[in-house]
Amino acid sequence: MRPADLRAEMPALDGLVYLNTGASGPSPRRVVDAATGFLERHAYEAPGGDGMYPVAWDELDRTREAVADLLGASPAEIALTQSTADGISRVANALPWAAGDTVVRTDLEHAAGVLPWRRLADTAGIDVRVHETERGRLDLEALEAQLRDADLLCLSSLAWNYGTRLRVSEAVDLAHEAGARVLVDAVQSPGQMDVDVREWGADFVAGAGHKWLLGPWGAGFLYVAEEATEALRPDHVGYRSVEEPNAEGYQYHRNARRLEIGTLSPAPYAGLSEAIRTMEAIGLPTVEARIETLTNRLKEGLGDRLVGPEAYESGLVTFEADAPEQTVNSLSESGIVVRSLPYPEAVRASVHAFNSEADIDALLDAL
Repeated sequence: MRPADLRAEMPALDGLVYLNTGASGPSPRRVVDAATGFLERHAYEAPGGDGMYPVAWDELDRTREAVADLLGASPAEIALTQSTADGISRVANALPWAAGDTVVRTDLEHAAGVLPWRRLADTAGIDVRVHETERGRLDLEALEAQLRDADLLCLSSLAWNYGTRLRVSEAVDLAHEAGARVLVDAVQSPGQMDVDVREWGADFVAGAGHKWLLGPWGAGFLYVAEEATEALRPDHVGYRSVEEPNAEGYQYHRNARRLEIGTLSPAPYAGLSEAIRTMEAIGLPTVEARIETLTNRLKEGLGDRLVGPEAYESGLVTFEADAPEQTVNSLSESGIVVRSLPYPEAVRASVHAFNSEADIDALLDAL
């Protein structure tokens, strides 16, 4: 499958220049068909066939395997969530906090990686240290100092506002040396580049399928390293969280499943599985090479307005505009979709493999 074939399967792109995949990606028909097709099978065929619960759980297991393969993990290390924010919150609320415990986060985090720690500061008395970066770059020496006596490091794999790749594996090493666990917000990475959670070495990695994987909303995933599982004592429990739901007491699943709760619709996950298969059919090296070619074209045209890195790091390209929100609105009226950023105060274009040279030129001409 070629990137051009993918574009041809995306009805949302008819007459539209879509450069906002970093917020949410439009799905190809095959992904939507997989989700709606499962809904029909589940509602029309499963009741008189294998049963609605077995059919649902089989679909979830298939998705768990697809996600594990995508991330370089084992299926037992994957919990299925609704979103990245959901995954981060499940970890935050399952760890045993005490007053004076310390979380270190970067100043690059999305609200999903900020709000859980603010709440825990109020409810559990934890301390939160913010690692200040320079245009999306970690200062590893300063980070090492901030990690002393810390309990958890929360950072992104890819800065959503600058488009920079963070030095995750090096940060993880520093955190582990200090005795801290690591939670990575990886939502901007899967679908545009290879992700190997074992190479990162983090304890927890949260993501979702509705951005660069081009999957439906509502299908998130969370990697929990086998050795980190026992530390998690979820604050919500349901029949999918435990080994034997009808036992006298209860025992959490020995793996990441302990963070799942109860009945949920497998339809978004059926779409996510198909989205993963679609990206793998193109090949992530092909996807990334295509993104690099297009972002180089865009950066060259932006010139001094470019805020993010000049060399290729991701499909996120941030640039200056006198009035970012007004610029976004004006571009939208011309059929070009980008977004404004709160910090830095700028505009961000997200370039995916389905985009074309004509899309890039249309943005530059409109600017």
